[in-house]
Amino acid sequence: MSLSVKTRQSNGVSILDLDGRITLGEPTGLLRDTVKTVLAEGHKDILLNLGQVSYIDSAGLGELVGCNSTVRNAGGRLKLMQLQKKISDLMQITKLHTVFEVIDDEAKAVSSFAAAGGAS
Repeated sequence: MSLSVKTRQSNGVSILDLDGRITLGEPTGLLRDTVKTVLAEGHKDILLNLGQVSYIDSAGLGELVGCNSTVRNAGGRLKLMQLQKKISDLMQITKLHTVFEVIDDEAKAVSSFAAAGGAS
């Protein structure tokens, strides 16, 4: 199973619903291109919904970090939402939980952008 991405808006936050596996090749390219497209459209607050992501390899982790840098360099913020246990454990092991803000509830995640300084 590869990766599919659906983009939607909620209170000025772009939510990317990811479904599948974030692995080397087409999936990482799709994620990168989608984030760049959202930024190009002027949306700087991005929430990645990983609730349906079953697997992330090392290239996928690298792409998440790269997307985070791209968004920050554009003056935006990137947060993660609804990590499955396996993905959450991976974030702990790799210490990436210190890089990303992870929120389980969508309403809280969306409102956290406003609480942290407003939508860009």
